[in-house]
Amino acid sequence: MQDIANLKYDANGLIPAIIQDAQTNEVLMMAYMNEKSLRATIETGKTHFWSRSRQKYWMKGESSGHTQQVKEIYIDCDKDTLLIKVEQIGGACHEGYRSCFFRKLNSDGQWEIIAEKVFDPEKAYKSK
Repeated sequence: MQDIANLKYDANGLIPAIIQDAQTNEVLMMAYMNEKSLRATIETGKTHFWSRSRQKYWMKGESSGHTQQVKEIYIDCDKDTLLIKVEQIGGACHEGYRSCFFRKLNSDGQWEIIAEKVFDPEKAYKSK
């Protein structure tokens, strides 16, 4: 795993990670990883990220139970973006959708919701 230290992280030590369903190739989400979260992802087989807004390390599904089981990890030609193929358990989006990409720009220039919610976020993220 020494090679992950040589990836092209940005000035904040982060690298974008595109998360894709391993079977359907649907793009589920995009988040950022640092070297620590990438190492944890490789070691545990579950995705871990760095939250820029919360300034916090986190595992996908730690509050909701909607985890991602890693199947394959790729790096692009510039070594500055990851593609991680996963088996998604539950929804990937914190708003309750399977994918974070549930809005599409329609011909009227409006963002249209094109998916159904797969879970209730208020129940999934309620305080325990």
